[in-house]
Amino acid sequence: MARPLRFRRSHERWDDDRVRRDLLADLDANLGADLVSPHYKPPNGWQAWRFEMDNGDMALFCYDGDVAYWLGNTETPSTLWRTDKYEWEEVPYEIARWAQRELIADLSVEAPWLDDYPHVRWYFLTVLMSKDGRETSREFLHERACGFPDADPDQALSYLESVLRPGYLDDDREEMAGKLGTSETLDYWRMCAAISEFVAAKLLTDAGYDITPEIEVTTGHFLDYRATEPDGTSYLVEVTRPRPPNRRSTNSPVVAVRDTAEVKTTGQLANHGGGVVLFVDCSGFTDEQWATVKGEQPDVRHKPAVVYRVRPDGSAEGYTKGDVPLYLDSAMTLQ
Repeated sequence: MARPLRFRRSHERWDDDRVRRDLLADLDANLGADLVSPHYKPPNGWQAWRFEMDNGDMALFCYDGDVAYWLGNTETPSTLWRTDKYEWEEVPYEIARWAQRELIADLSVEAPWLDDYPHVRWYFLTVLMSKDGRETSREFLHERACGFPDADPDQALSYLESVLRPGYLDDDREEMAGKLGTSETLDYWRMCAAISEFVAAKLLTDAGYDITPEIEVTTGHFLDYRATEPDGTSYLVEVTRPRPPNRRSTNSPVVAVRDTAEVKTTGQLANHGGGVVLFVDCSGFTDEQWATVKGEQPDVRHKPAVVYRVRPDGSAEGYTKGDVPLYLDSAMTLQ
């Protein structure tokens, strides 16, 4: 699976003639390409071009007298094959900002439904405009309503916008956004699992905790979050998401919850030695399926644990197993 969009950097000297000779000619021969002016003026001291391919791919290239940057969701011209790749925060801010404006302008044309959700659009920009994942990520967010069953896409996107608007995950944008994936084939369950991490983030912050994602522990694993109280006391949280039972060999939502939690407990959490709160996110369950789970409140083979379901209107309810050290009453209705 390809990664979200990243920059390539060249330390060779460039001019317009070389751009046409070494980049445009290569792309045009393979894909059919036009060299056009960018939507926005580049930063002072920089020259910039857009490449627009016949298959819908695009690329940006800008250069000054010392360095050049390439960014695109298309094949890389052979001249740039040996250049190194850089994350967005590793390139000059003015270049990243200019490239971001270019991509957002494209998205406003290609996916205008994102205009109402600027934080979602910005946060997942490198996935929504990626080489292999741009179609599948847009389909998941819009047509699949972010993985919420029986939900209106606008309701689901409004909820995700509310998760991202406060900015508590901004510093981890590269890693967290990439979890949505950049595969040409829509991996629905992996994408749902990614959304569950954002759901958990909102629950924890609504409950008053500061969160830090991707915590490496002594077993060599990474746990999803550290949740920290104002006094500095912290707790580790791992999130799992059961698949709805109509997609499994069993027709019981209770068994689906138990089996999914057992996989997590006997795998990633088995050697940790305790101290992790397991979040079991049943947000993929229908009303009827969740009613069964809520009524029986099955054990999940790990304590402490919180089993819950969140709806796009922001409502959340669940139950706990064991002595859960987190105070979550302000974020969800607990039985």
